Amino acid sequence: MTSAVAAPTSLLRPAVNPTHAPARASVLAPSNRSHLGNLEHLFRNRGTAETSGSAPAPVQPVRRRRQAPLLRLPSFLKRARGETAAGEEQVNLSPRLFLPVPPDGPSPRGDIAAAWQRLHGADGWRGLLDPLHPDLRREIVRYGEFVDAAYGAFLSRPDAAPGDAEAVRVPLQDAAYRVTAPLFATSSVGLPSLLALAVPCAAQRTSLVGYVAVCEDQDEVRRMGRRDIVIALRGTCTVLEWAENFRAGLVPATDATASTTGDASAAKVECGFWNLYKTAGDGSPSLSEMVVSEVRRLVKKYEGEEVSITVTGHSLGAALAVLIADELAGNGGAPTPVAVFSFGGPRVGNRAFAERVEARGARVLRVVNTHDVVPHLPPRPGGRWYADVGRELRLDSRASPYLRPDADAGCCHDLEAYIHLVDGFLGSHCPFRANAKRSILRLLKNQGANVKQLYISKAVDMRVRLDAVDMPGSPLGRLSAPPSPVLECVH
Repeated sequence: MTSAVAAPTSLLRPAVNPTHAPARASVLAPSNRSHLGNLEHLFRNRGTAETSGSAPAPVQPVRRRRQAPLLRLPSFLKRARGETAAGEEQVNLSPRLFLPVPPDGPSPRGDIAAAWQRLHGADGWRGLLDPLHPDLRREIVRYGEFVDAAYGAFLSRPDAAPGDAEAVRVPLQDAAYRVTAPLFATSSVGLPSLLALAVPCAAQRTSLVGYVAVCEDQDEVRRMGRRDIVIALRGTCTVLEWAENFRAGLVPATDATASTTGDASAAKVECGFWNLYKTAGDGSPSLSEMVVSEVRRLVKKYEGEEVSITVTGHSLGAALAVLIADELAGNGGAPTPVAVFSFGGPRVGNRAFAERVEARGARVLRVVNTHDVVPHLPPRPGGRWYADVGRELRLDSRASPYLRPDADAGCCHDLEAYIHLVDGFLGSHCPFRANAKRSILRLLKNQGANVKQLYISKAVDMRVRLDAVDMPGSPLGRLSAPPSPVLECVH
């Protein structure tokens, strides 16, 4: 059996005659054009082969490293721009904050003789409020302490009457000033006879509400550039004063100047404030008469000198301060400049009254806490009835690193809280002043439930005795008084 065997490939090719090789080579030699065409066809086929094969790896994006900023903002500028990191909080546990007086003394008072008129509101405090000028901050804090002394005088003698004015002791913190006259206000309402017999102290219609003082230290007069007369008024402390506060109807604000100019009917003020200001007591003049008489006496005494009149008050006292400034500025157009520094004051009158105060030349600076409800009272729906007077310095109790952000209404209206906020205020877009020197002992005593636990614990660690704060003879000023169910000062 014969098997079929595949012939080798070489055997299937015809034999080549060596003599014919040159002729064949000449036939197969391509031209330059065909050679270039073959190369182009070769490269085209190679590209097709690569595309039909495995897909190429995707192009990875280039990751660039994030460069750090050339200049990092300080933390206080970040807070000012609203870039505070979560949980970041300004903490100051310096022992000097828990001392009645800083070891290096109070903030130094610079010479303000050349600028006192601007600080007193000659141009409406333009450019001084935000950011708050350091000299103006010291002046506001100083006038707040005058009001605090008015509270101290009342708490030491809540039963004081005009007949025993000599027994009134005002705990002034500024030794350069001397009290020249206590001031009393009389309510126009009275308690029912049965209640008056049951609680005699609540039936007292006339109460010590403030005082008049004058700077008598010649060095301080030279530093301030003038002799300053201060009228300081406390807030609501008696039952009958509370009753007057709720008499929110508007009544004509008539005085001697308004009667002659004929603008009495348009300018109207809150009924309760006006009654406390104009009502005379049994055998004693009204608050209006007391103030005008004493200020006239002092202006005449220091005739020929540069004199200023500064009226300052808190809460109810702030409202009375505006009424006093309106009358003093309108009394014959006296050249003595009159300014008001009020803390947490309510609205006093209508738009016509506000315009009259400003037209008479009285300058009013209202220090207001955003979270205090009193400056929003009495309400003015649609902007009617009541109007604000003067310029406003707006503070925020939540900006304080010492107070709880949920501080209650009493803390937001407290006088010491106001002074604390002024002392730490730099500007509306700035953090609380880190180098503020004012002690927080007052806050711990008056508003302990509204102070952050961190500072309460620090006070406990330092064994701070809050019962020794504000005692008679203390440099802090205000005196303590036994608690009473019918006497409660909102300060």
